Amino acid sequence: MEAGTLAVGEHDSGLARLKQAAGDHPARTALILIGLLVVVMIAAKGLHQVAETGLSGLSTGSIYALGAVGLTLVYGILKLVNFAHGDFVTLGAYLAYLANVTWGWSIGLALVVGLVGVAALGVLTEKLMWAPMRRKRAGLLQLVLMSIGLAFLIRSVIQFEWGTSVLSLDVNKTATVQFLGLSIGRTQLITIIIGIFVISAIGLMLRFTLLGKRMRALSDDLDLAETAGIDTERIILYTWLFAGGLAGLAGVLAGTILPLQPELGFTLLLAMFASVILGGIGDAFGALVGGMVLGLATEWSTMFIDSRWKLAVGFVVLILVLIVRPQGIFGKAKVV
Repeated sequence: MEAGTLAVGEHDSGLARLKQAAGDHPARTALILIGLLVVVMIAAKGLHQVAETGLSGLSTGSIYALGAVGLTLVYGILKLVNFAHGDFVTLGAYLAYLANVTWGWSIGLALVVGLVGVAALGVLTEKLMWAPMRRKRAGLLQLVLMSIGLAFLIRSVIQFEWGTSVLSLDVNKTATVQFLGLSIGRTQLITIIIGIFVISAIGLMLRFTLLGKRMRALSDDLDLAETAGIDTERIILYTWLFAGGLAGLAGVLAGTILPLQPELGFTLLLAMFASVILGGIGDAFGALVGGMVLGLATEWSTMFIDSRWKLAVGFVVLILVLIVRPQGIFGKAKVV
């Protein structure tokens, strides 16, 4: 009996130490755990397979991260859970299809069309929907229902215009690139490059520019920021511009790898929400890290289990992280 009690006590003590370490240095703890996991996988499957699968994970994680940043920016500043965000992603992919396949433009120009088109939609919805509802002091339930309605509206427009058949962008999905003994699809490599570049630019903007500092001020306390003289309405418009643009970009990049269908963004939305929660709700930097971690975890899991279960593995990782640190990797604990 005493031995059993001692074992339980040691288990509780170990869990407590893990929680304390995660609380004091969450990013460092996460990095150490990922490093240990990589070492174990290399020992089991070899460096080459782990590296190649990791590249696929980075391409998937880039798409998750781009979508998650827009999602968390809107929530962080407006406290709005935008369930239409996934359909913003889908619309970006279909606008790229319009430019790339229907009009015959290059995929580079199509990417710009998708990005700009969805960014414009984000600003339009702010002007026509969200700003009037804020002035009327609408509650959380009304806003959530409106976002769900907007999601169905966008999806219906896509189905009306392009149908429900599976479509594809005019890109070479079979071409591969060889480097350092590794092989990766060319579209996946381009996705990684664009994703890391844009993610880095957004991170630098939020950290060092005046606009980024004001956006973070609104995220901390919108009313206080307005009292301090910040033009909150203009910053909110910029927020929707970035959120829509990043969703459109994520949609185009997803469309170069995945088949186009009206439910494309909805299938990615759960992973984007998971990325937001994993990194810390309302924290843009956390969403970036959460998206990458989720992408790597899901792809690395395919070395050990059937690929059909890989998304479930991502949510298992999410649950384990939240057990140790409920506010996410970079989130701050709320005190009531």
